[in-house]
Amino acid sequence: MTEGLLADAAAQAGLQPFAAVIKRLDIIAEAISVQPDARFYPASMIKSPLAAATLSLVQDGILDLEAPYEVSPANMTFNDMPSPLVPGYRSTLTEIINLMITRSDNVATNMVFDIVGRERATEIVQQRFGLSGTAFHRKLSGALPLISDPEWDRVHMNTHPPSDASLLFELIARTQLPFATWLRDVLDRQECNNKLSCALQTGDRFAHKTGGTDEVTHDGGILETARGAAYVIVVYAGMPSIDENDARFGRFMSVVRNAL
Repeated sequence: MTEGLLADAAAQAGLQPFAAVIKRLDIIAEAISVQPDARFYPASMIKSPLAAATLSLVQDGILDLEAPYEVSPANMTFNDMPSPLVPGYRSTLTEIINLMITRSDNVATNMVFDIVGRERATEIVQQRFGLSGTAFHRKLSGALPLISDPEWDRVHMNTHPPSDASLLFELIARTQLPFATWLRDVLDRQECNNKLSCALQTGDRFAHKTGGTDEVTHDGGILETARGAAYVIVVYAGMPSIDENDARFGRFMSVVRNAL
């Protein structure tokens, strides 16, 4: 695996502009990357570090996974998948995190912004986990008009570069985060599987998170192969998340997977 192969795979798939990080975990190996610190908007990739920050507070005894939270009308926005989170519904933190990751639920994400706090979440991921390029600034909107978010300064956007996404997945894979095994199981139940997952081979297991807007499309996670090899794979692309572009991830992954 080389940077040149990643660039060739992206060119063949028509993923441009793009950034990628691949690192093997079951042996001592350096990461192979192309533009790992590219400043693409992270879209729903921001939900994985937000979940990690939340679970850190659970470990600290500040939050409780079984505590109930009522859905506020202020956090309502469009979701791609069905959601039980409607105004007045009371959901446990366990359910909220599961929905935020497995279905990329935007209402669940906005609830976590309120529960954890964006400044506290940013401090946790930067200082405890070393995700120096990651920050939480604005709630998520599934469609226009944007959700009303009085705490957003309307200047700074959420940030989570490919390098940070790769590091986060590595920390999860190595169980070096609070509730890492539990979070990996949640990622493993991902219901959005139209990108890198399309080119998995028999026996592969991919615990991952996707993200997309009308400007970007991303995917990344932890790949385990049938022969016992383990990798972190993260791919960001500066293209609209539409079926045609999302399918390019499968073509990219097909080339890369054959080279692993």
